[in-house]
Amino acid sequence: MTDPLVSAAEAMAIGGARLDGAEIGFAWSLPFIGLLLSIAVVPLLAPYFWERQFGKVAALWTFALLLPCAVVFGLRTTAAQVLHTFLLDYLPFIILLFTLFVVAGGIRVSGNLVGTPATNSALLTFGTLSASLLGTTGASMVLIRPVIRANQDRHFNVHVFLFFIFLVANIGGSLTPLGDPPLFLGFLKGVDFLWTLEHMLCPMLFVSSVLLALFYLIDRLAWNREAPEVRAKSAVTREISIEGLHNVLYLFAVALTVFASGIWKGNAAVPIGLGIELPASGLLRDATLILISLLSWRTTKSSTRVENAFTWAPMQEVATLFAAIFVTMIPVLAMLKAGHDGPFAPLLGLVSTDDERPVNAAYFWLTGVLSSFLDNAPTYLDFFNLAGGDAQQLMGPLASTLLAISAGAVFMGANTYIGNAPNFMVRSICEERGIKMPSFIGYMLWSGVILLPLFAVFTWLWFL
Repeated sequence: MTDPLVSAAEAMAIGGARLDGAEIGFAWSLPFIGLLLSIAVVPLLAPYFWERQFGKVAALWTFALLLPCAVVFGLRTTAAQVLHTFLLDYLPFIILLFTLFVVAGGIRVSGNLVGTPATNSALLTFGTLSASLLGTTGASMVLIRPVIRANQDRHFNVHVFLFFIFLVANIGGSLTPLGDPPLFLGFLKGVDFLWTLEHMLCPMLFVSSVLLALFYLIDRLAWNREAPEVRAKSAVTREISIEGLHNVLYLFAVALTVFASGIWKGNAAVPIGLGIELPASGLLRDATLILISLLSWRTTKSSTRVENAFTWAPMQEVATLFAAIFVTMIPVLAMLKAGHDGPFAPLLGLVSTDDERPVNAAYFWLTGVLSSFLDNAPTYLDFFNLAGGDAQQLMGPLASTLLAISAGAVFMGANTYIGNAPNFMVRSICEERGIKMPSFIGYMLWSGVILLPLFAVFTWLWFL
């Protein structure tokens, strides 16, 4: 989760130099594009190499940006940009993910759940509805392991986890600022806490209902193809137990901590040099989250995590790859922030008419497509500011524009594995448990066939 108070693209001038998106060329985005292509292609062509060397590949593309940046802008400016991103963007993001990963990993739902179409649909529905309270990461980490266990004996089960990513890891977080980082950013910028519930409820219900209905149909067809001995297990009486239930309280503590950091209006900050200051609210939030993770670790029986197949591998992969993503996307976000003065001006010109009226369909798709490959929180903020940046106007006369930006950032995070952090974590946990998930491109084929037509219908119903 990107820090709500700042964006990496807002790095200040250091020593008279700055990374100005209006002055740099498109070539500065090549390391980011190269990293994305590596994530997409290398696991497909050389899975064994990627499994062991993904950290080196990520480091290669990171230095492909940092070395030229140090030569052109100077070592001091480059260091300030990276430190700014690391401390104010990446570190809060990874601390929140780490806390949710640890806490949710201490909740074990055991029993003899069988992944029938009805059971799977019920689990996905519950996860979709809970994501706005627990956050998409919290809901995903709590439910992914029970869903895996329920479907572990099925031969045709990959679609279950893809729809899990669509619904629980993304679209379900639409209704409150706690659900997804972009909406929390809007809350910090003055959008009322209940605005998202009022305006996003119908879009979320429409999109999620269509997806759940489509999922049930696909899962029913897949279930009918299962072996008779697999289907016979559905007749067994269900017995379910939950271990580590106290961790649910920790999840609510995480949500309250993030919420409190957003409503704290104090300006206190801790200077650390190079013109960078750490907001006191962010420091307190991160310290509290770390404390919650330590309490969860100490108060949860080790046997619960062992039986939950809890390992650090998914967290390690996410932390490594997203560190590289956060650094290499700095110039991309700077160019996007430059608006009509930057390389993306032709695209941004699509969001308004000649008489300066917003084109809401364009806001939805541009915010969404960029959120599919960039961090959706700063992307949301950039389009929020492009639409005027006045929360009162955006909640009033421009409510449809704010809806388009919000829906694009949240919904289309489901388009790729890197569109939202829980996507990658779910994929990593599934693969660790022996489920052969689609490649980066394979996943995009699924999302392209299922989600893009649905988003087109949604655009026609709401913005045309």
